[in-house]
Amino acid sequence: MQTNFPTQARVVVIGGGVGGCSIAYHLAQMGWRDVVVLERSELTSGSTFHSAGLVGQLRSDVNLTKMIRYSVDLYRKLKVETEYDPNWREVGSLRLASSPERLEELKRQVALSRSFGLPLELISTEDALKLFPIMNPEGVLGAVYLPTDGMVDPSGLTYALAAGAKKNGVRFLTTTRVQSIAQKNGRVSAVVADRGTIQTEIVVNAAGQWAGEIGAMVGLSLPVTPMAHLYLITRPIPGVPKNLPTMRDPDHLVYWREEVGGLIAGGYERQPAPWALDGIPQDFNNQLLLPDWDRFQPLMENLIKRTPIIEHAQVNMLLNGPEGFTPDAEFLLGPTVVKGFWVAAAFCAHGLASAGGIGKAMAEWIVEGHPEWNLWRLDLRRFGNNYASQRYTVARTIETYSKYYDIHYPNEERETMRPLRLSPAYYRLKELGAIFGEKTGWERPNWFEANWKLEVGSSKLELQPTSNFQLPTANFYQPKGWARHNWSPAIEAEHIGTRERAGLFDETSFSKFEVRGPGALAALQYLCDNDVDKSVGSVVYSQMLNPRGGIECDFTVTRLAEDRFRIITGTAFGEHDRSWIRLNMPDDTVVIEDVTSQYACIGMWGPHARAILQRVTKADVSNAAFPYMTAQNIAVGDVTTLAVRVTYVGELGWEFYCPMEYGQRLWDALWGAGQADGIIAAGYRAIDSLRLEKGYRYWSADISPDYTPYEAGMGFAVKLEKGSFIGRDALVKQKAQGIKRKLCCLTLADPATLALGNEPVRCDDKVVGWITSGGYGYSVRKSIAYAYLPMEHAAVGSALDVEIFGERIPATVEREPLWDPKGQRIKE
Repeated sequence: MQTNFPTQARVVVIGGGVGGCSIAYHLAQMGWRDVVVLERSELTSGSTFHSAGLVGQLRSDVNLTKMIRYSVDLYRKLKVETEYDPNWREVGSLRLASSPERLEELKRQVALSRSFGLPLELISTEDALKLFPIMNPEGVLGAVYLPTDGMVDPSGLTYALAAGAKKNGVRFLTTTRVQSIAQKNGRVSAVVADRGTIQTEIVVNAAGQWAGEIGAMVGLSLPVTPMAHLYLITRPIPGVPKNLPTMRDPDHLVYWREEVGGLIAGGYERQPAPWALDGIPQDFNNQLLLPDWDRFQPLMENLIKRTPIIEHAQVNMLLNGPEGFTPDAEFLLGPTVVKGFWVAAAFCAHGLASAGGIGKAMAEWIVEGHPEWNLWRLDLRRFGNNYASQRYTVARTIETYSKYYDIHYPNEERETMRPLRLSPAYYRLKELGAIFGEKTGWERPNWFEANWKLEVGSSKLELQPTSNFQLPTANFYQPKGWARHNWSPAIEAEHIGTRERAGLFDETSFSKFEVRGPGALAALQYLCDNDVDKSVGSVVYSQMLNPRGGIECDFTVTRLAEDRFRIITGTAFGEHDRSWIRLNMPDDTVVIEDVTSQYACIGMWGPHARAILQRVTKADVSNAAFPYMTAQNIAVGDVTTLAVRVTYVGELGWEFYCPMEYGQRLWDALWGAGQADGIIAAGYRAIDSLRLEKGYRYWSADISPDYTPYEAGMGFAVKLEKGSFIGRDALVKQKAQGIKRKLCCLTLADPATLALGNEPVRCDDKVVGWITSGGYGYSVRKSIAYAYLPMEHAAVGSALDVEIFGERIPATVEREPLWDPKGQRIKE
């Protein structure tokens, strides 16, 4: 029995799996040694011990790939450093293409790997067979091979990390169960365990599939669902080489790795099984679930098809182990609204591969306030309050698990648990033929198919009578390849209709929150890089930065009163942005209130927008009376609105905010008033093409914590002279030294080829950057892409190329914006 139970610690980590041990190891490496790790049973006794152990480095995001590359570098050296062997085996990995569609995906992955600096190569079926000779090559069209991938022993890795942490003073308390977490003034203050209480101001929830239970102790609902994962372990099989690469055949939903002369083989079945939805049994430690051969049967058939040798192998066991999964199969990392309470959990699928990087990132986040890598894809704040429902969360998690190995095309939409959140104009949009997408539970129109229907089997386009606007059918645009998925020619109709007449958009899903109180102005001045100390009715476009000057938030701030401001941000970014403000707020008396569900928002833009609006309001909406970047309370038809003159599409127009119950009436008023001008109902895909032409940035793609406003071409929103704000020192230094990279607008020589994101940009044979976002500009008739480029390649006219599915497409750096470069259309 361990004695001398500590009464205080700088950090308490809850969970002794590979994630918790890695966080403790890295905190100690950064000099924070007063760390205690609490484990309910023994180290690795949750999900870590039954991980399959595969380590694949390539992800679809550069920062996630960097995280795993760091992990691999760490695993290589842990044995020497800690004297514990994690049994890292760098055997390489294969991923097969058993369909033409998968082969296309592999070509894209090869291009992405070049962006991220990985030596992934496309190889023939014959070469794949040489590397994995027990494979049946029938139906295999090719493969990719990454020689630096491998596998690691989950328990060995965990004990190596724990040993490294202990050498630097970290204390590990096993057989210690957390019972509650105390809070004081909105901040954690102590962890109460069955063996004593530890006073602390920082708690890291690394409890794996128990993370939801720990989160509930501070009033949080975390979207973690235990999923029963199956894989087979055979006894030694004659003919199985010792150092086989790991292999995945995603078309057949299965994977393999060699294990002491036999095989570990499993997959992701179409009918997965969630577990313990009413709570994990208290005595479930170092345990597995009963084998489920019926559920494994479809995977077994696919395993035998690709590796016939397994059919007659002696089975050691069918392992059925629960793992914590999220609704998108990514991790939960980061701070929460409870100050001092952090989460690092749900390491589904890539957890073991990422464990080293997870520990590094979390330690940096806790110690320095931000990690080296932008981890928005893993940030727990990506989930909105719609995931507070367990039924909703479980359904989404099952959907993701069952499609884990599917090819995921651009703009793919979720199918389960819809519809959930409806704007008041929803049924009007449905009547107009809206094709809905979903974001944070909101049903949002992607486009209106009735605007322009493409008849199957011909190139004839039939314009539908949803407006009086007539779009010529000649020379309509059609993209090639993957870009044709989840796409419609209606997007062009809506884009052109907005540019030439007016488009009406339902933007109710936008996240909206108010900051108010006597200290509101001072707080926002400290948090924002722009000057928000403007007159009541002013609208300011601003960012919030981290100490490095990286862009954490991007939104508009409308001053409603001397001590009241409304922030409008992206639908998916509300939780993140509110959390950032709360965690960095210098004045605890300031109120931050989410008002998203209180107000509908209808946007109208286009050269006819003013004439249409004037028909349904007595307010003077001339440019002189209602200038750009201002807001006024006006009546639109029968509805009192806050009209805000802003744009994200590069055209004259307004956003109109009204209480939810008036939203349908507001839509009807503007829709009716615009009929004579050929107003067109438009969706979010048109917004994206319109903003690309205008050069407006999108947070999480074009701008992120990795980049500063100066690098992103947004220095106009920085007001250094206003005084102190977070990130100012970094910007002052960067401005004095000059930037080394710049976000550039590129146009591709082939208009039908679209960049989708992360494709490598080359000068000759050197990769000099990668695409942040891309699409087609229907007004300028060009394929547009954005990329950060070194200054020596950023000059207008520079000739480069972009690799898309193995083809190098010539590209040219353009002067931006491509549309209305003088900004006359939005300010007239």
